Amino acid sequence: MVEENKDRVAVIQFSNVPVANFYLNSFSKKEDVLNSIRSLRHKGGRPLNTGAALQFVKDNVLISSSGSRRLEGVPQLLILLSGGRSRDNIISPASALKELGVFTFAIGARGSDSRELEKITHDPWRALSVSAFTELPNIHEQLLSSIETVVVHITTEAPTVIVGDKARKDVVFLLDGSDGTRNGFPAMRDFVQRVVEKLNVEENKDRVSVVQYSRDPEAHFYLNTHSTKGDVTDSIRNLRHKGGRPLNTGAALQFVKDNVFTASAGSRRLEGVPQLLILLSGGRSYDNVDSPASALKELGVLTFAIGTRGSDSRELQKISHDPSHALSVSEFTDLPSVQEQLFTSVDTVVVRMTTEAPTVIGMSVLSCAIL
Repeated sequence: MVEENKDRVAVIQFSNVPVANFYLNSFSKKEDVLNSIRSLRHKGGRPLNTGAALQFVKDNVLISSSGSRRLEGVPQLLILLSGGRSRDNIISPASALKELGVFTFAIGARGSDSRELEKITHDPWRALSVSAFTELPNIHEQLLSSIETVVVHITTEAPTVIVGDKARKDVVFLLDGSDGTRNGFPAMRDFVQRVVEKLNVEENKDRVSVVQYSRDPEAHFYLNTHSTKGDVTDSIRNLRHKGGRPLNTGAALQFVKDNVFTASAGSRRLEGVPQLLILLSGGRSYDNVDSPASALKELGVLTFAIGTRGSDSRELQKISHDPSHALSVSEFTDLPSVQEQLFTSVDTVVVRMTTEAPTVIGMSVLSCAIL
């Protein structure tokens, strides 16, 4: 049901490069969508770069500015029609889409690679095949049935998981370890220790990771490295100041997104567990923070930033999930003065996620991109 607050549709065509015919927010009426589909013209070109097309969909279509309502809990579906084997690698972009919670369905003709399509869908039963595209009507009902099965599963079973679990949190600390924070580092370490003491760190409860950065980021331990609070606090006590310059906060944010908030590193984002990032920074970044900060927000990560006199308050507000989540102290030794304010902000956000989200997750509306 294509309407303003119901289903949304996008269409992308690709060969060597992808082109969006229209986005999820281009049309709000079914008639307009159908008219645009009727007006589609074959793109042409070679080779067939399915990997680049999948990456394009992730970066440019299934995002809020293009009409995606993923962060509102609306199911995200991608339907791929392919007539050949991809000339580029599909593994990384296909995995990235799965990590984002996108459900991909693939339909291939005789010239396509069935194993490739199964890798793209991550589930063999969502990969369908026809001898030629003229036979697509034969699997129409099968596709609709598969989509309905997925959507029903999301909207009836997922609320207990996708909605978020107040009893569990994945918390990542990102610490400025550049030369300028050498004197303040013990206070930063003590602050992290105090915050962790307030958490319920157990195997199936809260998880903690610590990353330190200056010119380059370095993970001291990941979300799945330790399963007891004692092990986490011992590792924090043993933290040593990294040192180095310049301060590349953008690169550090990107590192956290690509290497820490992932299932392989212990993140339970796809299970609906709130993802929290607490940044402590003592200076202005030398690289750009806008793109990685936006990417973390798009992933659903709730970022809190604490800066000192030497940091840029506007930069920290951009990084934070919400400007109110950017706190400041004169020096890191003053961190105890904002500790309770941080706890209150974290609790408020997590409670809001776990109490308000069910009214949205349960909606049987779709964002559907057709590739």
